[in-house]
Amino acid sequence: MSVKKLVLAPVIALVIAFAACPEAAAASEPRLLINQDFPDPDVVKTAGGYFAFSTGTGSQRIPVATAAAPEGPWRVTGDALAAVPAWAKPDGGFWAPDVTQLPDGTFALYFSAAQTAGGEMCIGSATGTKPEGPYTPVGDRPLICVPEDHGDIDPQTFVDADGTRYLFYKSDGAATGPPAAIWLQKLQADGRTPAGARTELLRADLTAEKSVVEAPSVVKTANRYLLFYSADTFQSSGYHTCYASAPTVAGPYVKADAQFLSTELLGGKVDAPGGADVVDGHIYFHGWLGGGRTARGLYELPISFPNDAPRLG
Repeated sequence: MSVKKLVLAPVIALVIAFAACPEAAAASEPRLLINQDFPDPDVVKTAGGYFAFSTGTGSQRIPVATAAAPEGPWRVTGDALAAVPAWAKPDGGFWAPDVTQLPDGTFALYFSAAQTAGGEMCIGSATGTKPEGPYTPVGDRPLICVPEDHGDIDPQTFVDADGTRYLFYKSDGAATGPPAAIWLQKLQADGRTPAGARTELLRADLTAEKSVVEAPSVVKTANRYLLFYSADTFQSSGYHTCYASAPTVAGPYVKADAQFLSTELLGGKVDAPGGADVVDGHIYFHGWLGGGRTARGLYELPISFPNDAPRLG
């Protein structure tokens, strides 16, 4: 995050297409940073410290936490979203936030919320003068809301080396139609105006993904763009994090042949690790707490990128 596929025999090709990606060993033990419900984390590094944002919990629309260092200690301090957008249901939930700084020094908050009309999830934006907020919703319509997507969620911004700003997000798909997909939308410098047509980057086409890919987060290494994403259903212990790589931000993205974070890979230390965000040599992600399905805490591991590939530890 900024200021954040020799031709094979048919049988072999069929096996690859439907197999779960083989797993690789984790290198170190995850650290629990926030031991309370803080799902779908987004972490931002600023000159004044670190800020983290999560899907709404309890009475807070977008909880915000702060820390002086990446490892913490972290403290949840309040609600970053000052008001309900005009187009959104007040009680429909506010999901998977993302915060970025704009060229004019202000900050933009992206989030998913349920439309008042129809109830499907769409992506909206809000602005603020400080990273922690408060953020004021922008406009009387969502930023991204494509009817045929059956819901658009999980926004994630990325600013390329040339200053071009992009928004990555997930389309939910439908039970009788295409499965979930991850998209790229170029934005104008204001961060809230789409520029041109969107591009599909990848789709849920592996058995282990259970028709779900979501929570995109992009890292630029020396020579590649790495797109981290979660797969499977978030309530399942099979929920995991994978990544795909590409030569350009718009692709083509090739999925890695191994899962990157999973319950098994982490030795059961984290149940269903997902919602990953990579910031400043750390990968942050959520996992279920206490062996139940009521709260997801915030975890962290160090990460590096030797030879344009991610490595824990």
